[in-house]
Amino acid sequence: MSLLKVNNLSVGFYSSENYKYKVVKNISFELNKGEVLGIVGESGSGKSITALSIMGLLPYPKAFHTKESSIKYNDIELLNNPNIREYRGNKISYIFQEPMSSLNPLHSIGKQIAEILILHQKMSEKEAKSEAVRLLKVTGIKNAEEKYNLYPHELSGGQRQRVMIAMAIANKPDILIADEPTTALDVTIAAQIIDLLIELKNSLGMSIIFISHDLNVIRKISDRVMVMKSGKIVEENSCENIFKYPKHSYTKTLIYSFNKLKENNNVKQQVVAEAKNIVVKFPVKKTFWGKVKEYLYAVNNVSIKLKKGKTLGLVGESGSGKTTLAMSFAGFNTYEGNILYENKDIKHIKNKDLRKKVQIVFQDPYNSLNPRMTVKDIVGEGLKVHFKYTKEQQIDEIKKVLLEVGLKEDYLNKYPHEFSGGQRQRIAIARALVVEPEILILDEPTSALDVSIAGQILKLLQKIQDTRGLSYLFISHDIKAVGTLADDIAVMKDGKIIELNYARKVLFNPVNNYTKKLIYSANLSKKYEIRTNRKYNKNNR
Repeated sequence: MSLLKVNNLSVGFYSSENYKYKVVKNISFELNKGEVLGIVGESGSGKSITALSIMGLLPYPKAFHTKESSIKYNDIELLNNPNIREYRGNKISYIFQEPMSSLNPLHSIGKQIAEILILHQKMSEKEAKSEAVRLLKVTGIKNAEEKYNLYPHELSGGQRQRVMIAMAIANKPDILIADEPTTALDVTIAAQIIDLLIELKNSLGMSIIFISHDLNVIRKISDRVMVMKSGKIVEENSCENIFKYPKHSYTKTLIYSFNKLKENNNVKQQVVAEAKNIVVKFPVKKTFWGKVKEYLYAVNNVSIKLKKGKTLGLVGESGSGKTTLAMSFAGFNTYEGNILYENKDIKHIKNKDLRKKVQIVFQDPYNSLNPRMTVKDIVGEGLKVHFKYTKEQQIDEIKKVLLEVGLKEDYLNKYPHEFSGGQRQRIAIARALVVEPEILILDEPTSALDVSIAGQILKLLQKIQDTRGLSYLFISHDIKAVGTLADDIAVMKDGKIIELNYARKVLFNPVNNYTKKLIYSANLSKKYEIRTNRKYNKNNR
């Protein structure tokens, strides 16, 4: 039974010059009762615009629909419906991508949930508080009575997302739209959120539209999958058929982006850098006189080696100590222990020389690139510090490295905002490469990118490594992404290395239970099965 019918939906916007342009182009689909419809596609494909159209949350009148466009919930037209608020948040709820931005920082989480109940269910404050606590418990928040009075910044990312889910299901909606609800979360926390949504769907009998650019997540939760590109639906089928028998070339690209793991020969290589017994600690408690009583050990007695021309993957959840350890390698942290480059302690290497040897590519290229500088200035900045080139020689070197990372020479005078996320990350890589380093620290270099773009960046990094013989320290919470590039993998938890071995041994024969959990969460486990033939059970309502 169709609960939601979208027919010939087109969405457009008026530009500042009153020019019309369309971002969603004549799409049609249905959502059945008790079904999970996964919508997948890269940024700009029209996924979120479609979902926001259902909720009536587009910036009208700047946004517009064509006359043929129709969105019906239980045969009631929602487009241009003056009573849309009766359905929004009541019959159809929305979970946004970033809970920290969506939750009000000035109100406790309990008050924000209770407000919905008071507004829609006409509950008293006492009744609303009791129900809000119950909803927090339902979504897996421990000590819900205590958490009720906490503010969003006092919760973890996973807890904030659970609060968003509690708010979304407060009115027992028929349809729940989840817009990239796991993108900002670690893989294990993301798996918990997916399991929670499946559990709630079965117990409440909801239909879910689940939006993501991550096919692994879509695969785990969806009954049916719709693939979008450039505002159009390019393929739609059951989850099983989409993954087993993809038809459209774009769908195939998405599916196979991360499927190929790196082949490594396990031959001993020359060690170019080594960390011995590294400890990084931060004071958390002091006496009245300022003496430290207690430390937080961000990195606790860790030893690793970087091999020439090879990649060491550093995997773990947020807060495990990955980035702290990597920044120690770059000489940015105060630490105990020894870090050696070619058997020389970095404490005896000049900062300028160390910066040339070790370069960093950060997670978010938009924030790591100066918006006021052109590509020429961004990439050429290191040349001015480390080389005595003429201006003509600098331009030649910048052009060479831009071509190496797949960018055009005529990008020199453009600014970061004029590029896509993938292009900006290529600029960041060019900036690191131009000074001819020996080691690249890659700090979550693909987590802010769509899966197909991330695959392109990983292939580029592999090509550069093969050409230049660079050593990589690749940091990520996504063990599957690491597997495409890493020769060895070290798994970190609570500041310690709990497993370290050749990449394939870690991926397919893990020893530690935490590593097994990471792999299962990332859907790398051979035991993983596509969830199919799940039907709505009216007895669960």
